[in-house]
Amino acid sequence: MSTSLLTPKRLLVSSTCHSQIRCYARKESGMDPKKETIRRSLYPSNIRNKATPTGTWRPDVEKALQHAIPSVQAHDTIERAWLLYKRHIRKRREAETERKFECMRKAMDELAGIDSHLYMEANKPENPRARSPEEANLLKTMKASEARAFDARVRGLFPRELRVPTDTPSRAGWKYDWKPFYRPL
Repeated sequence: MSTSLLTPKRLLVSSTCHSQIRCYARKESGMDPKKETIRRSLYPSNIRNKATPTGTWRPDVEKALQHAIPSVQAHDTIERAWLLYKRHIRKRREAETERKFECMRKAMDELAGIDSHLYMEANKPENPRARSPEEANLLKTMKASEARAFDARVRGLFPRELRVPTDTPSRAGWKYDWKPFYRPL
């Protein structure tokens, strides 16, 4: 009697396990049709008898390629034409850069003819870490925050203390007491 009572329970337990294992990916009957449509369009099935909207499989892909590019020679011709087009663009850019460089050289030659001192100052290599004796003395008298700002500013580069232009003023307002750091030449 006890065996007959236990047997259906075991069958019931084993049948529910099998149904969970075999049907874990079964579609729910109450699934939202919008979600189902989105899922079908994003993840189309790999059915081999029709083209998918996302282009994962097309039965006529060979025919379409053959129609667009009829032969290997045509493909090679298109490839060479593309490389030729890119080369023309590169040559045009190089010619423009060469023209700008030539204009800069002419301007520097003109500056050398007009004022040799300005020409030497414009072409002088500058060591951003080197300091003149005046700068060293000035640095000794500054506070630590001012000295850090003085060191951060490298001559010849874009000024770091310049703010990005905005449509509205800052919340703090205008800094009336701000002064740029004096850098002797």
